[in-house]
Amino acid sequence: MTNQRGAVPQQAPVTVVGLGPMGLALAEALLERGHPTTVWNRTPAKADGVVAGGARRAASIAEAVSASEISIICLKDYETMYGVLGPAAEALRGRTLINLNSGTPGEAAAAADWAAELGAAYLDGAIMVPPPLVGDPESVFLYSGSEDVFDEHRETLASMGAPRFLGADPGLAVLHNAALLGLMYATVNGFLHATALVGSAGVSAVEFADLAVNWFLPAVVVNPALVEQAADLEASDYPGELGTMEMNRNALEHIARTCVEQGVHADQARHMAAIAEQAIAAGHGGENYLAVYEVFKGDQAMPQRRIASRA
Repeated sequence: MTNQRGAVPQQAPVTVVGLGPMGLALAEALLERGHPTTVWNRTPAKADGVVAGGARRAASIAEAVSASEISIICLKDYETMYGVLGPAAEALRGRTLINLNSGTPGEAAAAADWAAELGAAYLDGAIMVPPPLVGDPESVFLYSGSEDVFDEHRETLASMGAPRFLGADPGLAVLHNAALLGLMYATVNGFLHATALVGSAGVSAVEFADLAVNWFLPAVVVNPALVEQAADLEASDYPGELGTMEMNRNALEHIARTCVEQGVHADQARHMAAIAEQAIAAGHGGENYLAVYEVFKGDQAMPQRRIASRA
């Protein structure tokens, strides 16, 4: 049996709820790998492109959940998930939820209990790649909770990336997500701040990025991808199609809350969230995270400062 996108073996039907950049990437990857895919979004027009590519648009959230044994949830946070799925409570009974929202371990545990009360199987997860890498067989997806659910649907999960099971505690996936994203943000902030610092002496971002990335090879202190993006810093070009500052601020707030919840020092995470908030206040809310560079540059719009001669 083949799907309408070509000679691809048909896989298990899947529903995707939430069609931001990541949700759309998930739906497209599932379609490409032969899964009949039903989609639902609070703004129906966001589904137009993926529906044109072969997905089925559900008229209601209850219809969406009823269309497949598995529903993949890709929304802003757990509270949003409860609000969206509330009208579909009866339809959830006997079905499986794969939740890829952002949040804290405590929220993940509460969501697992909530799903159990509704009679739904539940697996919590975290996507560790940007939307363009969804579907790559090496892209890491983290899962925790019911190992039986993970094993039963491993093939479907593998259509989105490389599924990695972390353990029975449903909070482990979002805990690892917070830890790894905290590392990423701290690294990117360090690079952007360093670039702004040398920029105060007229050094171009492109020139500095080459030095920074090759500085501690083979340990690689800064991700090589930042070399490619250095030209965007020079041009103050921060397109937000794949993720906005608002979305990143949301992730940083979840990292800070996770630190508090786990009893870990939270000041660094709070500071990074505050920097993102500064960028939003400065008008960069719809741009990508690299726009933090504009915050770090400070008053460099003033006449260019130069390093004083030591002579």
